[in-house]
This record gives sequence, C-alpha cells and structure tokens, in this order.
Amino acid sequence: MKGIIFNLYKMSLKSPYFTPRVTRSTTTRKKKTNAMPVVQQEMHQMLPDDHHHVTKSQLETLPKRIRKRMHLKVEATSETLIEFESKTGKKPKLYNYKTSQKIKMEPMLPENEMVASTGISSASNANQVTRITVTELPQTRVKHEKCKQWHPANWQQQLANMREMRKNRDAPVDSMGAEALPDKFAPPEVFRYQVLVSLMLSSQTKDGVTAAAMRRLKVHGLTIDNIIQTPDKRLGELIYPVGFWKKKIMYIKDTAMVLKEEYNTDIPSSVEQLCKLPGVGPKMAYLVMHIAWGQTVGIGVDTHVHRISNRLGWVSKPTTRPEATRKALEDWLPREMWDDVNLLMVGFGQQTCCPVNPKCATCLNRDICPYGKKQCKVIKSENNGSFFDDDASPRQME
Repeated sequence: MKGIIFNLYKMSLKSPYFTPRVTRSTTTRKKKTNAMPVVQQEMHQMLPDDHHHVTKSQLETLPKRIRKRMHLKVEATSETLIEFESKTGKKPKLYNYKTSQKIKMEPMLPENEMVASTGISSASNANQVTRITVTELPQTRVKHEKCKQWHPANWQQQLANMREMRKNRDAPVDSMGAEALPDKFAPPEVFRYQVLVSLMLSSQTKDGVTAAAMRRLKVHGLTIDNIIQTPDKRLGELIYPVGFWKKKIMYIKDTAMVLKEEYNTDIPSSVEQLCKLPGVGPKMAYLVMHIAWGQTVGIGVDTHVHRISNRLGWVSKPTTRPEATRKALEDWLPREMWDDVNLLMVGFGQQTCCPVNPKCATCLNRDICPYGKKQCKVIKSENNGSFFDDDASPRQME
C-alpha cells in the first residue's frame, strides 16, 4: 500500500496540474547567547544582599559553574591572622578555588594589610579570619602584548656591512653635507645659523648645488643681520638653482627675522621650537640639534634613510612617510647609534642603495637584504645566472 501511494505521488509531481505544497518548519534555531547574565542573576539570588563580602561557607553553596566565572580575592589583616594562629596553633592555608592548588602567601603589601588572590582552606573560624571579595570576570579575554621588543632580522650584520662599505667616507654628503658646509671658525651662534641655513637649502636639492649656494652665501656674509638687510632679488641670485629657491628666499628671510626678535640672533635649542620656524621640519630639526648643539635627541630621516630602512626591513610595517620611519627606527635602534646613522645611511644611499638602479650585485647585504635578494634573482634570470652582462667582467663570488 505504501508503495502504491508513493508511486502515485511521483506521478502527481510530473503532472502540470499538480503543485506540491512545500511546508517549512515554523521553529527557528535559537542563537547562542552569552550565559554570563544568567550566571549573574543566579549569583545575586543565591548570595546575600551584601554579596560582595561573603564567607567561604556561603561561597561553597554556589554551583561550580558559577564559581568558575568569579574572581576570588581574599583580604585578611595581620591582626586577624595572628589571632587565628594563636587560637588554632596553625597558620592559615591558602588555596585557589579554580585549581584547588595550595598557594604560599607572600606579604608584598604594607604590614597592616595582606592580600592574596585565593581563599583560606580551613572552614573553621573562616568568618573571623577572612573576607572573600567576589568580582565578576570580563566577558572578553584581554590579549597581553609581548614583552619582547621587536628587532629586524640580521640588523647588526647589515649595519656592520654598511660601515665597511662606507669606511672611506667618500660620498657627496661627507664633503658637501650639513656637517661640512658651515664655517667652523665662525662664532658659535653664526656657526649654528649656518647649519640651519644649509639644511634649509638642502631640501629637495643635490649636495653639489647646496654646497655651491653655501659658498656664495658665505662670501656674501652668512649672518642673521646681513641676511635681513639683503634684498630678496640678491638673495635669490645667491641661492639659485636650489630646489624651490623662490620659496626658500621667503623662508630664510622670515626665519632670520624670527631669530633676531625672539632668540637674540641665535637659533632655538629644542626640536619643538625649531619646527615652528618657517620651512623647518622634523628631519632638519633633529639634524640641527645634533650638528649645531651637539645633542642627539632623535634620528634625522630623509629620503635616503626612509628608502633604505624599508628595503632592509628595518621597520615592522612598510612606511610611506619619513616621519613614520623615524618613529619606527627609534623604537628599536639603540640610542648610542642615533648620532651617525643618518650620515652613514645617506652616503650608502648615494653610492650603493640608489633610488634608481641600486647596486645590489656589489652590496655586501645582498644575501641578507629582502629587497636585494629579489633584485639579484631578477638580474641572474636576465643574464643567465650571472650578475653582469656577457661583456662585463664576472664578479668573484665571496
């Protein structure tokens, strides 16, 4: 009979005059909810009105699943502990309700107060000795940060290789940088002002052009009073063709006026005050503090330091701005290395780690530099396994 009914049902499905009725269950699946509110309600019902201060005997009446969601903290004064020990002749034993493991009490707090994150195991005289404080745990777990500080891989070897490649100090920045251009025999305030002007001119400008402009300015007289009296047209002729020379005329003149009026013809002695000057950014400010004042309070990060740091993997995450690179470097680089890292990396960027067509094949960091490894693979694939073209002499592998 069942088979006949089933066959008739199958035939009816094929009929164009029959539309099977589809029924759906009206019951919906309950969503999982956090059981914490229910536990809290049961806890408030089972505990007395003053549920934040209960004894151990009252606490043991609670179900185990409620005790697991509580943080137990036992507070006992030294007087009550001494009284308990004198009456019973035993020291109170502490244990953890969650693990049932005995814990040694260590008086880390002041003498008149002793706190442990457990309860007293002995049920006798519990009301006289302890006060159990019940606090509810948070619903979300807090992920603790790692105490170990982040350091890039092979950074010490990479730094040593850079020092080896820069041992001759023959990069343009070594002879035409901000440390070499000012007049070292000038008065201290004049020397500091010349350091500031040389850094202002070097922005978006090659070292050779900056050095030529500084030579013309020193012949003209690179002092605050003389720059204030110099017409804008003449000042433009002296600094041309540095990058953005028209804007720098205004920056230099306005800065000279501020220094004369507010700093007694000297330059500020802090990064915050230097950054308030027209045309001065964080990179210039940190370099001025190091060269002019002899104080290393930060790392001067220009385009070379920014580029090399990202290529070597010296930042935990790739950065797009020099200021972000500076903060990333200062987080892990030892402070005693801050003073020469700018000059070291700028010269390295001018000679080896160039912005275009870097010389990765001759770099000592080619095997431990993430960017260099990729570049060497591309060069080898293009030149059939060699670092150079067929016409060039092969390099001796170390």
